[in-house]
Amino acid sequence: MTVTPIFVLLSGVGFCSFVSYNLVRMPALAPFAETLGAGPVTVGFIVAASTMTGVLLKLPVGALSDFVNRSRLMLVGVLAFALPPFVYPLVSNLEVLTALRVVHGLATAVFTPLALAMVAELYPGARGMALGWYTSAAQGGALLGPMLGGWIIDTAGYTETFLAGGGFGLVGLALYLALWWRYPAPARPGKLEARVLLSNVLQGLRTVLRHLQMVAVSLAEASKMMANGTLMAFLPLYGLSIGLSLSESGLLFGIQGFTSFLSKPVMGRVSDRVGRRPLITLGLLICGMAIMAVPQTTRLGWLALCAVGFGFGEAIVTSSSAAMIADVGKAENVGAGMGLRGTIMDIGHAAGPIVAGVLVAAISYTGAFTIIGCLQLIAAAGFWMATGRRFWGF
Repeated sequence: MTVTPIFVLLSGVGFCSFVSYNLVRMPALAPFAETLGAGPVTVGFIVAASTMTGVLLKLPVGALSDFVNRSRLMLVGVLAFALPPFVYPLVSNLEVLTALRVVHGLATAVFTPLALAMVAELYPGARGMALGWYTSAAQGGALLGPMLGGWIIDTAGYTETFLAGGGFGLVGLALYLALWWRYPAPARPGKLEARVLLSNVLQGLRTVLRHLQMVAVSLAEASKMMANGTLMAFLPLYGLSIGLSLSESGLLFGIQGFTSFLSKPVMGRVSDRVGRRPLITLGLLICGMAIMAVPQTTRLGWLALCAVGFGFGEAIVTSSSAAMIADVGKAENVGAGMGLRGTIMDIGHAAGPIVAGVLVAAISYTGAFTIIGCLQLIAAAGFWMATGRRFWGF
């Protein structure tokens, strides 16, 4: 793998954008919603609202990017990272907060599948390693964002936290504009009429939706994201219930992100050599055990070990799943494949906080985390069987 300026700039955009996104999302969003009167179920819906945008848009956006200028389409996502954080300080009720989260969800709905498709096209011979490095850069934002966000909340307040998120988003926008200006994307051959473009996009959608291995990989990623969404929404609140500060909860997210940041390039390279299937299965098993262990302790040190475990399992799944999508699909459908993965994983990500919110309200944190963890183990077994040769009959 040869590192190019395009790859460095794209990774920089991902890093700054996800610092911005996670400054708002973890650990600030859930307690901020509580200050506006939200209960556990409402918190789950608010946290999931931005993900619902991805559920609706990632697949069609990914398919569209296979036929239009991908980097120009990506500008919509970069702007959605940069601008919404400046609106959060003006929010005073839950309805407006929910609507803002839906708009903010355009960021990952548009940017994420297109960035992954660009990386997969840049490095066809080392996809696992390249995607591992790129997702590590984005994960670096997920590492810095929660730690910085928790510290700013405790020392200054929510307004300052949201404004800091907007500042990082603007830096990401500047890097993206530099990428666009310095390395303009080659034009697609010919210009398609709207009717022909729509027909091609729909054909791409049909192709990937019928590709059962792509669907199986996407469902495995969705299961992991269900657990991730549960932690994102309820780890800060569980921490408060056992006496942890938001800074300490932010530290736990940072530990999770740092572990994932370090692990993704290594595990991506391993997946290039040993295959994606066993690693995705292993990652789901590790994620399941880690999340089930969270409510079994009230000590920060043990929670930190759970964060390390979940971060490592997450790294294994993420670095292998995107590469497997590119491996099993056709070159002309790589955007649609990444969109399919993004859509299905966002369904899991959105379902996690909602299901966990209902379980926390009805049972307890222990029951909610245990059930979500068991779903990871079930998903691991299902993925292993669904992607085996005997299952497909050859």
